[in-house]
Amino acid sequence: MKTPNISKEEILNAFNYRHATKEFDATKSVSDEDIEFILKTANLSPSSFGFEPWHFVVVQNKELRELLKPVAWGAPLKLDTASHFILGLSMKAPMIKHGASYINHILDDVKQMPKEVKEMYGRFYREFQERDFNLDTDKKLFDWSSKQTYIALGNMLTSAALIGIDSCPIEGFHQEKAEALLQDKFDIDITKYGLSFMAAFGYRKADPEHPKTRRDLSEMISYKN
Repeated sequence: MKTPNISKEEILNAFNYRHATKEFDATKSVSDEDIEFILKTANLSPSSFGFEPWHFVVVQNKELRELLKPVAWGAPLKLDTASHFILGLSMKAPMIKHGASYINHILDDVKQMPKEVKEMYGRFYREFQERDFNLDTDKKLFDWSSKQTYIALGNMLTSAALIGIDSCPIEGFHQEKAEALLQDKFDIDITKYGLSFMAAFGYRKADPEHPKTRRDLSEMISYKN
């Protein structure tokens, strides 16, 4: 594993280049290699306890994209023009509550923890849910999962920008109606997964009309030395 050697200027240029692309050039496609790279950065993203409470659905089927339009008011133009369209799903309580079979799968098969380490890790996780973060309802657990899934989203947007690919994160959808559609037409078990976001990837049709605006750093950072 090599120490990264990307210049700060290149990284900041990618952040400045990235913008929420409203319309993509429908004649240009992201290569399989590049979309795999973007998804790999999601795969390598950090998550609380390393439990990766996410799943990503890459929607390339045009008929399925059409079905999404009525439940996703922020997406129609992206659905028509984006090279790749991704649904970001987060795990619900049956998947991520302490003691769940998925959690045991991660500890046993992915992390391959010895029994005594697994038991200790499991206790920490239970105490975290019950005491530290008070994750005592299904809604709280899903919201906690979504926090993790958004980390993966941020990394996908940044990694795309670093290789000159445009993107747009989308929350403009009716969650209940969208999830009902996912269950009916996408074979998604919505007792286990909820929809956190949609994201489009491709190449911009035109440059942004306005420069990027952000608050000054002094407004958003405090130092306590």
